[in-house]
Amino acid sequence: MRSIADNAQLALLLEVSSTPKPGNVDREHEYADLRFEHFVTGAVGAREGLERAAEGGPVGAAFERAIAGMSRQSGGNTQFGAILLLTPLVVAAARTRAETGARTVTPEAAGEVVSETTVDDAVGFYRAFEHVSVAVDEPPEELAAPDVRRGAAAEPALREAGLTLEDVMADSAEIDGLAAEFVGGFERTFETARRIRDRDGPVTDRAARVFLELLAEEIDTFVVTQHDRETAREVKRRAAAALDGEETPEDLAAEFVDRGINPGTTADLIAGGFFVALERGLEV
Repeated sequence: MRSIADNAQLALLLEVSSTPKPGNVDREHEYADLRFEHFVTGAVGAREGLERAAEGGPVGAAFERAIAGMSRQSGGNTQFGAILLLTPLVVAAARTRAETGARTVTPEAAGEVVSETTVDDAVGFYRAFEHVSVAVDEPPEELAAPDVRRGAAAEPALREAGLTLEDVMADSAEIDGLAAEFVGGFERTFETARRIRDRDGPVTDRAARVFLELLAEEIDTFVVTQHDRETAREVKRRAAAALDGEETPEDLAAEFVDRGINPGTTADLIAGGFFVALERGLEV
């Protein structure tokens, strides 16, 4: 039986191996400075942090360690968001195995992990930004949490305000799809897992199809950050058109890479979905 850390690392590798996922790096589509090899190396580097999460956390320290390891490749940020989703899921899976002996992970268990995060976990999250450059928007003035780009320098403000990692994520949930998953019970992540697991064929082909479905259902917030909301709406429309056969996913993938449109939030959901599906018995 694979370990929990095995499944988390495998989820990262299967996500980047699934193709075509328009705009994302995969086996056939790369950016000049961000390539398939960088994602594979990032998944290997993240292993120590994933193992810490599989030992039961704490979430913030495990996440920071995974990001530090992920960053040890020349492409820069490969899987920051995916690891952010995976870390509480891995902790939840570890608790479930320890308490019940069952190989699974549930939304309820993941939600409990999030609700129990501490100020130290928030500090670990901010420290992770010291290891790699992450594309983020200027924070709205009404946000209570400090700007994540402050990295470790935000620690005094976090401690003074008593902000937990759950608080930080909740503060950004309206504008960031991953933060919304983190504090919203991982609803789309578990739905992604169900779709991948319930279908037939190679799992990477299933994931590529699910990626298009997710992209057609909701605006990708990373595209909003990278470009603007109108571009994100275009991506959503074009994904729906590809599902309807009006254009091919392969052509869309080539175009989005050429235009630098990378729906990273949706790719992160695929990674999280793969982990849940693997913990629930997906065979590869």
